[in-house]
Amino acid sequence: MIRVILYLVLYVIGISVTIAQVKSEGILLNNNDVELPGTLTYTQTNLPLIIWVHGSGNIDRNGNQTPMIKANYIKQFRDSINKHNIAFYSYDKRTATKKNIPILKNGVHINDYVTDVKKAIYHFKNDKRFSKIILVGHSQGSLVAMLASEKVDKLISIAGPGMSADKTIIKQIQEKAPFLDSITIAHFKELATTGKIENVNPMLISIFRKENQSFLSSWIEYSPEKEIQKVKVPILIVNGDRDLQVKETDARDLHKANPNAEIKIIKNMNHVLKEVNSNIENQTSYLKPDYPLSSELIKTIVKFIKK
Repeated sequence: MIRVILYLVLYVIGISVTIAQVKSEGILLNNNDVELPGTLTYTQTNLPLIIWVHGSGNIDRNGNQTPMIKANYIKQFRDSINKHNIAFYSYDKRTATKKNIPILKNGVHINDYVTDVKKAIYHFKNDKRFSKIILVGHSQGSLVAMLASEKVDKLISIAGPGMSADKTIIKQIQEKAPFLDSITIAHFKELATTGKIENVNPMLISIFRKENQSFLSSWIEYSPEKEIQKVKVPILIVNGDRDLQVKETDARDLHKANPNAEIKIIKNMNHVLKEVNSNIENQTSYLKPDYPLSSELIKTIVKFIKK
């Protein structure tokens, strides 16, 4: 009986110690007048550090977007990766921070996101607590991470498109609304030529509305297939086979462009990194935080970082 009690006491103490080992720091970065509030978590010093690079949308440091998207996938990723003695930093995207709204009234360009990431890299580059820096770019953030990768040690692309934004959007339109194919192509051609679209088709307003046009114009200048060839550090390309937004063929296109990269297609993982087994689960996992993160994703990333 005494042994059982002693075991339980030691077990509880062990849990307490494990929890206490995860240190958390709020860190506010500034890119000129833009504020990038974020969170750093780590268990000890001399660890590799992941800097998370967001996908599209007004995403906060935990992977949520007000009011609908509550997947919490970045927070889950953080908690999982910290258990493997890997530090993690993510920040609220510049478009997710209310204080930045007046500053961003003239629009955002893709290079703004690149310089935001570079600010984070610069902040941690000489921090002796961390042995190396790894960029993890998710979705649109895959391209951003490629463009910001000059002074990091490794790059991980998760659900990164394999084509330029215009080709990706045109492909999605062809699959879901083929009757809008020709007008979508025409809009992108006008945008590339003039930098704006005068008369947007009402059915495409969510893509080409006026406030989006400057960003789209800057985004379509870059091709992930070309940019990944310029990356000089080790690369891991990851995609889920249940991703409804970015297909595993995109991952294979990126790998074809840079065959030196490692590639992993993860069974039953969707776009927000959750393990799902049906279309219903796939869709509801965007709205609820209680779907589990893919354990295979964490295993794959830990192995790549620690090799």
